[in-house]
Amino acid sequence: MNIEDSKLSGWLRESRATPALPPRFQENVWRRIEATTTPKKSGNWLDALVALILRPRLAFAGVALLLLTGTLLGAQSGVQTARHEAQMRYVAAVAHEFTYRQ
Repeated sequence: MNIEDSKLSGWLRESRATPALPPRFQENVWRRIEATTTPKKSGNWLDALVALILRPRLAFAGVALLLLTGTLLGAQSGVQTARHEAQMRYVAAVAHEFTYRQ
């Protein structure tokens, strides 16, 4: 690099215009950041509920809760069905015995 190149580089650095920031620039930046990070207040409670449910953690917990509830209700239904069938078999066996004894 020769002397003329260093002079040219210096002039180029000096000639770069650095515009002044508009008034309240930082304040406006922070206001925009807060506006995008805070959830917007919605008058509709259903929209707020859906937004809450669709968060990944809550969505996963909701699916897990639904699966657990479905499993428990299915097991309970199976137990009731088995009990009902056992009662019907018992009644049929007693009726069968009763008819043969007479």
